[in-house]
Amino acid sequence: MAITTTITYTGDLHTDATHVRSGDQISTDAPIDNGGKGTAFSPTDLVATALGTCILTIMGKAADRDGIDMTGATAEVTKTMSASPRRISAVDVEIQMPDRDYSDKEKASLERAAKHCPVANSLHPDLAERITIHWSR
Repeated sequence: MAITTTITYTGDLHTDATHVRSGDQISTDAPIDNGGKGTAFSPTDLVATALGTCILTIMGKAADRDGIDMTGATAEVTKTMSASPRRISAVDVEIQMPDRDYSDKEKASLERAAKHCPVANSLHPDLAERITIHWSR
């Protein structure tokens, strides 16, 4: 099994992570409300972001399979934390689809795909995942 990511703790609750295959890098910082400076994604921000990006990716796979153009779709992700225990309690993903004339069948296919991403399937069932898709037409 190949290493996916290498991570270095650089001090002051900050990490630098490198994706081994591509060399892409991201940084994390603890949020202000947890003793950090809030200068980068927090680890829990990355979890919420992973859910949003996974949903769009799986929708994109379904779109490619079915010949649907969803280029330009966007997602806004809102993470809610609980205090005791400190954990992500909810993630809201608001997807805005491009202004195209999607058929009911295409909408159903993409909505079905949005509910079956691997990240969602990996998260604890107590975490509330609320996905809303806004169709422009």
